[in-house]
Amino acid sequence: MEELPLVNFHFQIDWGGTRVGFTEVTGLDMEYEVLEYRHGASLRYSTEKIPGLRKFSNIILKRGVYKDDNDAFKWFNDFRQSKERRDITISLLDEEHTPTVTWLVHNAWLVSIQYSKLHATRTEVFIERMELAHEGIKVKNGSESK
Repeated sequence: MEELPLVNFHFQIDWGGTRVGFTEVTGLDMEYEVLEYRHGASLRYSTEKIPGLRKFSNIILKRGVYKDDNDAFKWFNDFRQSKERRDITISLLDEEHTPTVTWLVHNAWLVSIQYSKLHATRTEVFIERMELAHEGIKVKNGSESK
């Protein structure tokens, strides 16, 4: 039987020991800086490209706001004093709710929180958007995720 690609809509997030429901996750991006170098005795008339530091994008999480759920705002508001950083686990799940790909986000902290606009003539879910800076991502696939 032919293997099917993974779907992106079934995932879970664990932050600080609590599973939190989100509707969207973006920013699971990684890249190396490209450094160009040419030493003075080189016979080539071009630069050599070598890998520099690894960079990670900020992660954006979106979710609906629930009554009496102030954890994210409290974390954001208290950060200047507490300096609390959290390890976050983002898992893409299969049909049996088993992780197939897991992103382990190290030392994350909230950079910003934004809320959707209030509008008197629309009935929409009130959305909280959180941007997290962090110090790196490790990716585990398949049986490594367990």
